[in-house]
Formats: sequence, structure tokens, C-alpha cells
Amino acid sequence: MPDSIPYMLLSIDRHQEIDAYLHDRNWLEPGESIRRLGSAGEGNMNLTLRVDTGQRSFIVKQSRPWVEKYPAIPAPENRVLMEAAFYRAVASSARIADQMPHLLDCDEQNFVVLLEDLGETADFTSIYNDGDAAFEPLVELAQWLAALHGTDFGALTKERLENLPMRQLNHEHLYRFPLQADNGLDLDAITPGLKRVAEPLQGDEAYRRAIAELGELYLQNGPCLLHGDFYPGSWVRSADDIWVIDPEFCFFGPAEFDLGILIGHLLLAGRPLALIETIFAHYRPGSSFRCDLALRFAGMEIMRRMIGVAQLPIAADLERKEWLLTTSRDLVLAPDSLYG
Repeated sequence: MPDSIPYMLLSIDRHQEIDAYLHDRNWLEPGESIRRLGSAGEGNMNLTLRVDTGQRSFIVKQSRPWVEKYPAIPAPENRVLMEAAFYRAVASSARIADQMPHLLDCDEQNFVVLLEDLGETADFTSIYNDGDAAFEPLVELAQWLAALHGTDFGALTKERLENLPMRQLNHEHLYRFPLQADNGLDLDAITPGLKRVAEPLQGDEAYRRAIAELGELYLQNGPCLLHGDFYPGSWVRSADDIWVIDPEFCFFGPAEFDLGILIGHLLLAGRPLALIETIFAHYRPGSSFRCDLALRFAGMEIMRRMIGVAQLPIAADLERKEWLLTTSRDLVLAPDSLYG
């Protein structure tokens, strides 16, 4: 964590400072004040607060030069501005924007955004441990991705949302760190025996080369605007609606990446490969879309969630995790053998 930050850092335990800040930004009306201040969601990457004035509520989100959940990991401090740029880019497309919180305002100097409060919601991370229950939002999520990937954006938007620093951060944790046997992560503290079952994959040169090739592709610019982190923690539900949040990892890249992340998490949640047919039936990929590439990205995502820093709330024993690592290898090296 840096010794000094040349801008204001918000903190949930500094109620009066936040109240003064919101008034200074004219985000609170004269005479309006904070009645309740609390955390909004897990906040893995950013400080995310819910402000309730008794008359209304909204979300205040700040990105700092570190990952909120892992302060020792540096991260681009302007990432919340990338999220704001994403919301602005899709605002004219009701099909996309109506399933996301609305951007209300942005403080670029302090890396803070003001967002619509979606109310009482829950994310979908419960699917990892709910058996093989039907996942009803799948069709809606596939159609939302199709709308996002199928929208044309101008050159200026592509330049603004290149988001290379965030891709470089993600590249380290998706494609490099998990396969370094001496990375310092105690896998046995996560699941006893996990280090042993991870070693064959970490030492598999063909697999390592294939993952490195995927990583190179990830760092290249591509044709479609991607969400960039399309997994159950980025989907939330209220009583009647499904929402997509947290597009801070957005970039212009291959559509197969977003689909691969979606597929990977369905497999992590114990869903059958047959669901891929449902995804593609409603996503309706174009002729240039490569199903094999989407599956390779899915294999990468399974691997990094099993033996990387960003662990999931999966109640899986060692045998299940070993099977998932084997599935990752098969998807990365021979996707056609699993899905023709």
C-alpha cells in the first residue's frame, strides 16, 4: 500500500468526512445528510458503499492503487473510471444499459463514481454449492452478452476502453501466477493435498504453452466490447430482475473470452457441458466465432480459480478439484474431444 495518496481516500468508518465530501460534490442536497452508511457487496476490487439518506439511497464506489480485498496487490487506480466509461458507452443501448446500474456521476480526480442503488440484491455465487439445480438466468445472460458483443462502437470508445493496465494486472493472475509452482500461495491451506494434484498441471509444458498463447491473445485488442469478468459475482438478482455489474475489467477483445468465463463458471458450479448448447443457442455466435477458443478460455478460468489467488466459495473436496484441473487440461489442449 503506498505511503501517501495525493487524493481523498474514503472510508466506511469516516461518516462525517464522507458526508462533507458528498455535499462538496453536490451529490447531497442542502439539508440532506447520511442516515446509514454501509458496505455494498463484497467489494473485492474496490471500496463500495451504500449511502442512505432516508429519502433515497445510492452507491459510492472508489478505486484505489491496490485491490480492496488484497491490499498487498497493486492495481490501476483509475479502474473505476473505466467502469464509468463503459456505462457511458452502452447508455444509448437500452438492451444493455437497462440490465445494469445507471451511472449518476463521476469524480475523476478522486476516482469515485456515483451509481444507482439496485436495492436488495444477491449475487449468484450460491450456484457453486446448490447441486445441479437449473440455472434459469442463463438464457437472459447469454442474450445480454450477444447484445453487448454485437454493438458497434466508435474509434474514440475503443481507445478509451483499451484498459491495458487492468488487462496486464489480470494477465498475471489468469495466465502466469497460478502455474508458477514457487508463487508462495499455500494451496494445501486451501484444500489439503491441492499442491500435489496441481503439480502435474504446473509442470505440463504443453499446457503451459497453450495458456501462454491464450494470455497473448488476451493482451491483444479485438473487435468486441467485453464485460471482462462475466462470472456469478458480477450477476445479481432482485425480486424480479437480473442485473450485470462491475465492468471494470472491460476491454475490446475476442467475444470468446466472455463466453469462456461464463462456461468455465458453469462447470465450476457442477453444471453439465450440455449447457453449452443452451448458451450458444441464445447467444447465436457469428461465423467467425470459435467455439474451441471459448472452451480454451473456460479451461484457463477453471485452472486459475482452483490454484490462483481469486478463490471461489466452492465446497469441493480434493477429488472434485482434481477432476476440475483435469477438465481444465482437456479444455485447453483438446476442447473438441469434450465438445464437438
